[in-house]
Amino acid sequence: MAMREVYINDSNCITPLGFDVQANFDALLEGKSGIVKSTDFHKAVYVSKIDEQLLNKSFAEIGDPSAYTKLEKMLILTLKPLVSEYSISKDTPLIVSTTKGNIDELHHTNPRRILLHEVAQAVTDFFGLTQQAIVISNACVSGLLSVAVAKRMIQAGVYEGALVVAGDIISEFVLSGFHSFQAISDTPCRPYDESRKGITLGEAAAAVYISTVKSKNPTQAVKISGDGAINDANHISGPSRTGEGLYKSILAALEEAAVDVTAVDFISAHGTATHYNDEMEAIAFNRASLEHVPLNSLKGYYGHTLGASGLLETIISIESAFRNVLIPSVGYETSGISQPLNIIKNNQQKDIKYFLKTASGFGGCNTAVLFEKIA
Repeated sequence: MAMREVYINDSNCITPLGFDVQANFDALLEGKSGIVKSTDFHKAVYVSKIDEQLLNKSFAEIGDPSAYTKLEKMLILTLKPLVSEYSISKDTPLIVSTTKGNIDELHHTNPRRILLHEVAQAVTDFFGLTQQAIVISNACVSGLLSVAVAKRMIQAGVYEGALVVAGDIISEFVLSGFHSFQAISDTPCRPYDESRKGITLGEAAAAVYISTVKSKNPTQAVKISGDGAINDANHISGPSRTGEGLYKSILAALEEAAVDVTAVDFISAHGTATHYNDEMEAIAFNRASLEHVPLNSLKGYYGHTLGASGLLETIISIESAFRNVLIPSVGYETSGISQPLNIIKNNQQKDIKYFLKTASGFGGCNTAVLFEKIA
């Protein structure tokens, strides 16, 4: 029996570069980055941070900004156009991806607000959805893994469609955690470059509507052709030196899609700009014979948006596919990895049918999803 085909039919995102997909992609084409030096934290640091005044102004058109946290407003505002466009029924499942949720509420008087299911419930209640939301919090693969989870649930016949939303914010808690690893760069991050010093944190929200019904919009639908999610359990924070989990995730995605590696037109990689992560990815891509495929990391534009990153970068890659434009990996000049990769340095025109999105995170988690543009 043939497996059900599953599509991403529409998407939306909110980032420091814009509050919809078109604004974001246009900014990327112009080489704009949301990364700036901020003094909002205990020490000056480069971050990509959403303007809360602009967020509140936009949210005031649909609800009371004072009733929700910053993250909740980001998630709701991102989802709103999709819920309206597709007349989403109240029993549509919602999958929420976040690594830290309302972690900035630690210093407030209501400790329950930091629980991840409380974030999901706030979003569910706003839209009047009747099913309890599914929360996925698996380090930095969460956003991409949510797509794979939605696909598999739909293929299993559990649902006909699903909303997926992902988001994270920057907080002192998260900054101090990465500082403890000496992983925060004192300059804007430069994935794969020899002068890279570590990550830059960012915040964003992203949302997609996934369904068995292909979108009627010829510039939207992509098929989720295959996925793989392998945990190599290498270390609580250090990636595998052999790229084992990512390598096997890529092979699983290609095998499910029944697509040869030579068909992949470009890769949207994780590319955090830490020495160990970028090196691990280079090894895994070479093991999978993908070293010649054009590749980028979007972290130099958005920073690392944690649980939002995989979904946000998927959405930007979908736009790349329909515009047949490859976006450069900003900040990259000279290779700082031991294995060759075809890292994109300039905007390029290219006919795109298949693209691969990958993500890796703490605890040895890895995810790869292959997407096919539907003409």
